Amino acid sequence: MLVAELAEGFARIEGTTSRQRVTALLADILRRGPEDADILLYLLQGRLGPPYAAPDLGMDERRIVQAVAAATGIAAAEVWRRYQRRGDLGLVAEELGQPAGRRVAIREVHEQLRRIAEAGGPGAYDARVRLLRDLLQRLGGRETRYLVRMVTGKLRPGVADATIMDALSVACVDALTLRPDIERAYSHCSDLGLVARTLLSGGPTALDGIHPTPGRPVLAALAERLPSAREGIRKLGRVIAESKYDGLRLQAHKDGDGVWLFTRRLENATAAFPEVGRAVREQVRARQAILDGEAIGYDPRTGRLLPFQHTVRRRRKHGVEAMEVRYPLRYYAFDLLYVDGRDLTPLPQRERSRRLRAVLRETADAPLRVTPQLETEDAAALERFVDRMVREGFEGTMLKRPDAPYHAGARRFNWVKLKRGYQKALADTFDVVVVGYYFGRGRRARLGIGALLCAVYDPAEGRFRTVTRVGSGLPDAEWARLRETLDVIRVPEKPRQVDSELVPDVWVEPRYVLEVLAGEITCSPRHTCGKAGAAPGYALRFPRIARLRFDRRPEDATTEAEVQRLYASGGPAGGRAA
Repeated sequence: MLVAELAEGFARIEGTTSRQRVTALLADILRRGPEDADILLYLLQGRLGPPYAAPDLGMDERRIVQAVAAATGIAAAEVWRRYQRRGDLGLVAEELGQPAGRRVAIREVHEQLRRIAEAGGPGAYDARVRLLRDLLQRLGGRETRYLVRMVTGKLRPGVADATIMDALSVACVDALTLRPDIERAYSHCSDLGLVARTLLSGGPTALDGIHPTPGRPVLAALAERLPSAREGIRKLGRVIAESKYDGLRLQAHKDGDGVWLFTRRLENATAAFPEVGRAVREQVRARQAILDGEAIGYDPRTGRLLPFQHTVRRRRKHGVEAMEVRYPLRYYAFDLLYVDGRDLTPLPQRERSRRLRAVLRETADAPLRVTPQLETEDAAALERFVDRMVREGFEGTMLKRPDAPYHAGARRFNWVKLKRGYQKALADTFDVVVVGYYFGRGRRARLGIGALLCAVYDPAEGRFRTVTRVGSGLPDAEWARLRETLDVIRVPEKPRQVDSELVPDVWVEPRYVLEVLAGEITCSPRHTCGKAGAAPGYALRFPRIARLRFDRRPEDATTEAEVQRLYASGGPAGGRAA
């Protein structure tokens, strides 16, 4: 497929607000270039590969401006001035570049972008500018617009994973009937490019060959919530209860001496947690394994587990050895997804737990441990377990159906979380996605940020719907740093996948997650969460930022259905009209 064809398709997608139309347009693009389907989807998502293995281009906006200037013969200062006025560097590059380019295939573009990412050593920055300049000089018109948007990470089509999976089904069988099979395959490999290439080259049955494999993260199973232990027994019946940790969710993969650690955002974090990697290599008896678990810092003098704020400091590229000494980690494994060539995700939870204990070498001082469990159908026994977890400093308790498989990437009532706050029924926490911010007034005005517009997620539609505006919970220094982070992903207009009737001062791509403490859920005429026709939506009342959760994907946020269910049940933080 030529870049010109892809740019034409992107322009059509950008020109419609209909999700059904976007699905049809994307399906048409995939049909026309099935041999390039993986590259097409990577570029559509603004990456050079799957999220866990995509190289970073290593170019900031200033250097991209330099490349545009070198390619067009316009002074960099003038390119920057136009960018500041238009707010879209892609449009500026299109205006300044040639009206038509050569016949360039998207595979050539992908290879050149990978060369840019791989450029290293002395003079690497200048080499990247030259390589991008050379690529820009071969393109023209809309091709230039979309290429520059790709390299700045601001490709505007805003097509969600859910829409991509629908489009793949339509491209293959002209219907949505393959969506469950595509979703299952994606949840087991976290690579839509691989799914697309497999499906379009081998047909629907080829998807059966995609299964958990060491080195490719499995999408994490997610939990629903209930207000109490008794409600958990009523809903689930017999349960396996486990400690819920206030740490970093990590998936640990082993293949011989090779070890990978992946976060919920599908980032490869192996280098940041060397003691966890060593423990997996030494304590896992199997040659191949995939473990799900939680890494949490502890005080080496007392053995006491540390709050999340200390653990998250370990996510860094530099000073790893010093941080390992200061904030050592334990890794608590609570599930086994794969072992020595066998996919265990279809097995019942009870059997996976048994195999997990069998495959680990546990000692009193080892950093890799198995999460303690209680299996019961007695509400009183469960309440005692929950109380003990709280006294011992854990975040809460997880309840799991003993007979349930591991539903990768899904939020179901096979797993239920009970947090400390739920027992008090006074407040609750929600994971919300930042979609914009307001400049603020008074003291905040000098920071340039005063409040955040936040949304919950609708996985069926791939949409983010607003649920709250939050302006408290962080010190001024944190607000300033947050604004710098958000400005990197600011966009000139509302992102396609966001539903909002409110208009913030600055829109941003829905990329970052906050944990917000809220007093209750109320009806709201202003927010789009749960809004249908003339009926009002729902909003979080008295919100306060509890912490930044940059370890979570936006798709892992609290769902719209979860907010609606909590309001209807009158459970934690639920049930009162404004």
